[in-house]
Amino acid sequence: MSDESHHRHVHSSADPACLEIFARLSDYLDGELTAADCDAIQAHIRDCPPCIDFVASLRRSIEAAQHLGCEERPAALSAETCERLRAAWAESLRRRGGPA
Repeated sequence: MSDESHHRHVHSSADPACLEIFARLSDYLDGELTAADCDAIQAHIRDCPPCIDFVASLRRSIEAAQHLGCEERPAALSAETCERLRAAWAESLRRRGGPA
């Protein structure tokens, strides 16, 4: 086994290091982290295929969202529609065991 393959880590979305990267990626992509934090993320990502894929997907999502636009603001929902949405949300939470 070569030194390079010996030092490679097996990463997954359940790996604590990956979970930390996932939690900080938005700040990383927005340029809101220190240089040291960015270096640590970049070092991890270089050796982690799941994180490489996740970063690429997140970048595509951000780019797509930036190109979306709403030329016209939608009309306000009626009080009845708002109440029906609230009731449906509460029912959904109740079925999942969350607070209603």
